[in-house]
Amino acid sequence: MTGKTAHPGILRSDALRKYILETSVYPREHELLKELTKASFENYKAASFMGLPQDEAQFLSMFLKLINAKKTLEIGVFTGYSLLVTALALPEDGKVIAIDPDREAYEVGLPYIQKAGVEHKIEFIQSEAVPVLEKLLSNEKEAGTFDFVFIDADKENYLKYHEIVLKLVKVGGVIGYDNTLWFGTVALSEDDPMPEGLRALRGHVMKVNSFLATDPRVEVAQLSIGDGLTLCRRLS
Repeated sequence: MTGKTAHPGILRSDALRKYILETSVYPREHELLKELTKASFENYKAASFMGLPQDEAQFLSMFLKLINAKKTLEIGVFTGYSLLVTALALPEDGKVIAIDPDREAYEVGLPYIQKAGVEHKIEFIQSEAVPVLEKLLSNEKEAGTFDFVFIDADKENYLKYHEIVLKLVKVGGVIGYDNTLWFGTVALSEDDPMPEGLRALRGHVMKVNSFLATDPRVEVAQLSIGDGLTLCRRLS
């Protein structure tokens, strides 16, 4: 699906965004990911921005391979673009547990996951995240075993998720928080104009950023890719 991205990200230059996508992303993007982007746009046009930006997806795919990730967790699935990216990047015996209360959206992407031959790597759990995370944490065979956790869900609960997944990811493992630049609004003042939908959650995102920046349990890198991606490496 060249020429159309499901997520504008934080770049203010349409020409630069187009250049990045057409030069290094679209030529290497898996055909089934392109088809899934199109299906997501057709089914959820107004909410298609919820999908992972393609340039960020390309980064995550390489990152998962660089850290030799084999067992991952995803909170917030939507139609499954990032989930398919992850499943394609994991080895044949890799596994990703994916949590989202919206099965209908997930099933939009399921045919593309199946066509890609990676459904066996995915365990989709239809649920709010906290009960599932707490159940995983109570299982000593799961605690401290995940290589990577990707969180792209309700921003007001990011810090609640952080306290649990920090115990689920292994020492040296990484947690990725999406949308941590919140369309650039984190750098604006309260008096600056912005859509009310962004204003409503801006404070939560800023609180998350401030907390992660000073959390001594993790090493942090905030990347200006997509809509902002913060990587937290568990130290101990």
